[in-house]
Amino acid sequence: MPVAQGRMSAPKKAALGFVLAVFAITWIAPKSPFEQAMHSVLTVLGLFWLWRHDRRWPLRDAHFLAICGFMTAHCIAARWLYSYVPYDQWIQWLSGGWSLDRALGFQRNHFDRLIHFLYGACFAPPLREYFRQRWPALGAGQAFVLAVAAIMCTSLVYEWFEWAIALTMSPQDAESYNGQQGDVWDAHTDMFLATLGSLAAWPRKRAG
Repeated sequence: MPVAQGRMSAPKKAALGFVLAVFAITWIAPKSPFEQAMHSVLTVLGLFWLWRHDRRWPLRDAHFLAICGFMTAHCIAARWLYSYVPYDQWIQWLSGGWSLDRALGFQRNHFDRLIHFLYGACFAPPLREYFRQRWPALGAGQAFVLAVAAIMCTSLVYEWFEWAIALTMSPQDAESYNGQQGDVWDAHTDMFLATLGSLAAWPRKRAG
């Protein structure tokens, strides 16, 4: 059901402020300014959209925080161009030497895979809620199917967009921007993981 309109709640303000702080920090002495800027364009547009959308179609706090969580992860990924996020070094530092990559036999950096999965998982619930706000006659299941379809379609469009940009670059720059890491099925896997993430967000409780 629609959420009552009003001023942005304190949790939303805190979440938005946190994302903006992380965004600013990731731009301190950037390693690859041009490539990071290209990735960051979507962050800026996304945050502006989130603020505008929440004013007209207020999101639940949990949904707003989930989107901000995704934006935060994207800021970190953009800093290291996805392919070079040192998550395994961070895990080893926190765990005293245990390596996720060694334990799972990873041969590539999988932070980009996580981002695509989170895209589906973080956006499917608020999209479902939005569709029910716009079209109250929709059942919970119907709205969720539309949300999953929206995740799948936008993932496809993003991969097309990424491919179109890569065509304007040299092979080395295109590889750095796309972060395929030699995987010819990278785009297919990314879209599949976004779909899995959205399906994982199926509501466990019956919605009213």
